[in-house]
Order: sequence, then structure tokens, then C-alpha cells
Amino acid sequence: MKRFLLLLLITGAVSFAQEQPSAATDEMLPSQQAFLNLAEEERKEFAELFTEATRLFRQKRIFETLEAIDNAEKIFDQSAALLNLKGSCYVEIRAFDKAMASFEEALEIDPENLSIQFNVAEVLFVSKQWQKAHDKLVLVLARVPEGRDSFARLIEFKVLLCKSKLGLDEEVLILAEKYGYQDDSPYYYYAKAALAYESEDLLEAEQWLARANRIFRDPNIIAPWQDTLVEFGYIKSFYGSDETES
Repeated sequence: MKRFLLLLLITGAVSFAQEQPSAATDEMLPSQQAFLNLAEEERKEFAELFTEATRLFRQKRIFETLEAIDNAEKIFDQSAALLNLKGSCYVEIRAFDKAMASFEEALEIDPENLSIQFNVAEVLFVSKQWQKAHDKLVLVLARVPEGRDSFARLIEFKVLLCKSKLGLDEEVLILAEKYGYQDDSPYYYYAKAALAYESEDLLEAEQWLARANRIFRDPNIIAPWQDTLVEFGYIKSFYGSDETES
């Protein structure tokens, strides 16, 4: 599932830099101050384990990543970034309850972290809790800073899909027309594909996706959008379908 890794990297969640202090001491999170109180050798060992866990995660070596995270937590267990990475590992193996627990624990440490908030919304989305996912995604969208248009577009697309499941058809149509083909994201093409899938016109849907692939040639751009359709159920998932929806 490339989506979680991609967005973790975009938002900087997988970064030891989150454990570093702000320019002014009074701007530190309590967890950051606690980290600074560790012995230098412990901070160094933690950083090495964190870096190793990140490397393993990028290589999709999930269980090895979890082992490295466990070793890091023995040194310091108040790292929001490490818990965020841990939750992403659980998402990869579809242990959504454990993923949510990790993300919620991370939010207790760093409540304003946008990446963690998004990951909570993602767990709700992939576990098909459509109303909760919709509401959380809307809140996250409102906090996306300027200049992060591609991230915002992906969130809006997920909101569109949630609205579809909630029967808000008029709002879906409005959102589907919000951006045109000249937009710098695949939003236009994927929104059209979603409408076609909903109308059970599979050929048209595949044509829209093919257009998106021709225009956005970078797989890293397309991957989170395609993964979203897989999780939503429009594209057949390797993991099969989930039976429970909320």
C-alpha cells in the first residue's frame, strides 16, 4: 500500500527531525524535551534505530520495521513520529485496530500533527467507516497549508467517495466538477472515473484512468489515487473485499 508511505514522506512524519527541538525551548513538545533529557548515547542509538526502521519500511520489510521500532521504543517510547510509522506498518498488514491505536497514541503526544490526523482518517476510510472518515477528512482538509495542492486534492477525492457511499449524490456531482483537466493533479480524471464506476460503465471508467496514466507518467503520483479506488472497491483488491461497512 504505497499511499501511507507516500503521504508520510510528503508530510515529513518519517523523519527523525521531529524529535529535534524548536528554535525556542518554550516551543518544544513535552516529548521533545523528554528526548533531550536522554543521555547523548541513547539519543544517538534511538536515531540510528529510527533511521533503520524508516529504511526497512520503504523496502516494505514490515515485520523487520516493527522489530526496529520495538527496539527504539525500549529507549524512548514518547516519539509521535515513531508511533506514526508503527501505525503505518500495521496498515500495511491490514491490522487496522492496531494501526488506529498507534495513531491515536501519537496524537496524544502531538495533537496538531497533520500527517497523523490524516492517517487516522485513512484508517477510517480503508475500514469503510464512511461517515467518520468523511468528517475527519473534512477537518484535515481545512488544515492543509497553502502550496500543498496535490495533498489537498487527494483528500477532496476521498471526501467525494465518502459522499458517494453516504448517498450525497448532488454533492458528489459538484465535487466532481470542481477542477478541470488543466489541474496539476489527477483529480479531474479520477473523479470522472469514479462517476463512471458508480454508473457501472467500466469501459468509460478505464478510459478515464488510462488518460490519467498518459498525462501523469510518474507512478508515484498515480499510486495513491489508484490505491484509493482499490480500497474503495471500484478496482479489485489483492486482499479481497471487506464485508462490513459503517
